[in-house]
Amino acid sequence: MKIQATLDKAKANRGNMFAETPGQKAAGGEDGSAFDAVVNLPEYSKSRHVRFVPDVLEKNRCVSIFPDAEATNSYKMLKKQIQQKTEGDRKNTIMITGVREGDGSSLTSANLAVTFARELHQTVLLVDCDLRSQKIHKCFGYESRMGLADYLTDNKALSELIVWPGIEKLTVISGGQDLPDSTEFLGSKRMGHLVDEMKNRYEERYVLFDVPPVLDRADALAFSPFVDGIVMVVSVGKTSRRDIKRALGLFDREKIIGLVLNRITH
Repeated sequence: MKIQATLDKAKANRGNMFAETPGQKAAGGEDGSAFDAVVNLPEYSKSRHVRFVPDVLEKNRCVSIFPDAEATNSYKMLKKQIQQKTEGDRKNTIMITGVREGDGSSLTSANLAVTFARELHQTVLLVDCDLRSQKIHKCFGYESRMGLADYLTDNKALSELIVWPGIEKLTVISGGQDLPDSTEFLGSKRMGHLVDEMKNRYEERYVLFDVPPVLDRADALAFSPFVDGIVMVVSVGKTSRRDIKRALGLFDREKIIGLVLNRITH
């Protein structure tokens, strides 16, 4: 992907304010082939832009941006499994969580979001719902000035929270301020309304929610009624079968898309 060429052109035309129009082609040949077009991006009047730095993503193990990375194919397979289980039913809101802290759900969320964004005609919004220990913004190498917590507590507009990390068709909402009582906020009516808005605004967009581990807090259980599907990350050699069974038993089994086995050694 020629990300920086597109990014620089957009920045020259509009500064750091991006009005993104679904289906718009970037300048180039008649088919937009001079470089990868910024297509099907969510239409927001304001979207804070942070510079895309490949070295930062690689350092933070967000490797799915690199087509030749060994782990990229695993994320492609996970993306395809999600699509196969959700296509045709308008099931586009997916909660990604772990069983216990350290299972790697945040890293999985970030890599999966980038993998979705690399697909033609597919946009993705990644939301950090870990309101006590947010990690998503760190994966992409930027500072979380404002995020989901500010929407839930201070009625900030959604357009103020969205960040474009310089990757085509991907936008991010970080956690924002820390909230010790995060469970109540994630299970609130306001949170439910927000998920509905995200779900229905763009038909071709997946919304991925990175949510704290199931057995460490009640956040995932409180939030789960709002989403269409659940992906659970388990750490091979660390997460016990008993904990996996217990975690799965807390949710509607019809919503379980599958398990991700993390840290498999070859």
